[in-house]
Amino acid sequence: MSKATRIAIIPGDGIGKEVMEEAIKVLGYIEEYDSTLQIEVKIFPWSSDYYLKHGQMMPDDALETLAQYNAILFGAIGDARVPDDVTVWELIMPIRKQFQQYVNFRPIKSLPGISSPLANGGDIDFVIFRENAEGEYSNSGGRIYNNQPQEMTIQNTVMTRIGIEKIVRAACDYAHKNHKTKITSSTKSNAIIHSMKFWDEHTKKTLAKTSPKLQLESIYIDALVAYFVERPQDFEVVVASNLFGDILSDLGSAIVGGLGLSPSANINPEREYPSMFEPVHGSAPDIAGKGIANPIAQIWSLALLFGHIGRPDVEELIVTAIEKVLREGIVKTADIGGRATTKEMGNAICEAIVAMKTSSAGSV
Repeated sequence: MSKATRIAIIPGDGIGKEVMEEAIKVLGYIEEYDSTLQIEVKIFPWSSDYYLKHGQMMPDDALETLAQYNAILFGAIGDARVPDDVTVWELIMPIRKQFQQYVNFRPIKSLPGISSPLANGGDIDFVIFRENAEGEYSNSGGRIYNNQPQEMTIQNTVMTRIGIEKIVRAACDYAHKNHKTKITSSTKSNAIIHSMKFWDEHTKKTLAKTSPKLQLESIYIDALVAYFVERPQDFEVVVASNLFGDILSDLGSAIVGGLGLSPSANINPEREYPSMFEPVHGSAPDIAGKGIANPIAQIWSLALLFGHIGRPDVEELIVTAIEKVLREGIVKTADIGGRATTKEMGNAICEAIVAMKTSSAGSV
C-alpha cells in the first residue's frame, strides 16, 4: 500500500474559514471518485482567535509539526483585533521563510464566463514568479529616537545572488516545460541603484547561463503595471522581487476578474520542506460571516497543490470543473456578477467533478 499524502490545513481568519470548507468538500469528492488517492488531512486552528487566546499566532512547535506534512493548504489571515504585522510575521512569514518557499507562483489566466474589466482583456494567460524569501520583505531595520523631532526609521532590502539565481532558474524551468519563449523581469534600477541593479545583473547572468534561448526583457515597474493594463496578452512568464511581485500579482488578478478567482503557491522546489498553497485574496472582514465569498481561488489553490505532489491529472480535473461552472454561468457569486453563496459555488464545482468522473467511467 502506498504511503498517504499528508496535508495540513490552516483555515485562518474571516472568509478563510468559509472558503476552506468548500475546498475540503472538493477534496472529499475527489477522494470518493479516485481510489488511487490516499490523503490524510489535519486542520490546525492557528488564527487571530488563537492569538487572542494564547498570545501567539501558532504554538512554539508549529513549524516542527508542519514539517511532517507533504503540503499545507492555507486560507487567509487578518483580523482588526490583531495588528497586521503580528498576523503576517508570526504565521505566514515564518512558514514561508523556515520552509524555504522562495518561489511564489501565481497564474494570471482568463476564465470562461468572466469578463475582464479591460476593453481588450481576452486571452490573458501568463504566470508570475515572485521571489518569496528575501527582498523588500526582510525583517531588517529599526527605529530610533522614538517620539522626538529626529525620529527615524530604516527598512533594509536584502537581496542575495543565490536568492535571485534561484527564482530566475525556477521561472526558466517553468518556461521550458511549458514551451514559453520569453521572461519579463520587473525592475527599477534607474532609481533604486544598488539592490535593483544587482537584481538586473544576476537575472541576466542566470538566464544567459541556464537558458540562453529564452528572450529576456527588463521593464521598469512603473511601466510594467501600465503594460499589464494596456497589453496583458504580451506576457508569458514574469519574474519579480518580493514587493514588486506582490503588487503585480494583485493587479494581474484584477485584470482577469478579481482576487476571488486567483490562487497562489509558495513552493520549495527542492521538496526538502512542505510547500504552501493559498488564495491571493485576504480575510475580507467586510464580508466575513455572510456566506458570499467566492471559493474558487481556494479551490484552485487546492488544484495547484495536487499538481505539486505529482497529480497533474487531479489538478486538471479541478480546474476543468471550475471552468465548466463558469462557462455555464448559472452559479456565480456576487464578486463576478451573481447571487450564489459560497456553499452553492462549492456545490456546483463538486457536481461538475462528479459529472466528469461519471462520464469518464462510462466511456471506458
